[in-house]
Amino acid sequence: MAMEFPQKIHIIGSVGSGKTTLARSLSKTLQLPFHELDNVVWIRKPSGDMRRTEQERQEYLQSIIQTDGWIIEGIHQEEWVTQSFQQADCIIFLDTPYKIRTARIIKRFFKQKIGIEKAHYEPTFSIFFKMFRWNKRFEKVGKPKFFSNQEDIVGKLVFVRHKKDVENYFRQFQPIKSVSR
Repeated sequence: MAMEFPQKIHIIGSVGSGKTTLARSLSKTLQLPFHELDNVVWIRKPSGDMRRTEQERQEYLQSIIQTDGWIIEGIHQEEWVTQSFQQADCIIFLDTPYKIRTARIIKRFFKQKIGIEKAHYEPTFSIFFKMFRWNKRFEKVGKPKFFSNQEDIVGKLVFVRHKKDVENYFRQFQPIKSVSR
């Protein structure tokens, strides 16, 4: 007997892990809206991004997680995000191999520089190099910190290293089209 698809999904992982790609794919397949945590933190304006206040951020996240279904992607290892982990039916942890994430960072940067791929930020060399630091920091600090602080959500965690891991997870539910990442 097939179970019902999760309706509240949080996708986490390092820069270049495939969070946005997976969120878009699942959003289309499951007909659920997806939200990037970066857009909860930042108010996007043509004149430049503006950081939301703590209260604005909390209210915005609350407005998302109080709905019947959603996909949130992003990892901000701060207290305000834990409420989405607690409300989620499942948390997909993308642990894409480090070398693949690094290659994706490079590929994304060049695609953004020549205008093939859109970004919420100006693709400068400064941000490009920061992405490498964030990727390395995630591996050495972020990932261990996440697992040490999340004992209460372990039962919701879906650990994914490869595309087939996502597909295997969703096989237990009603039939689903191939989920790409």
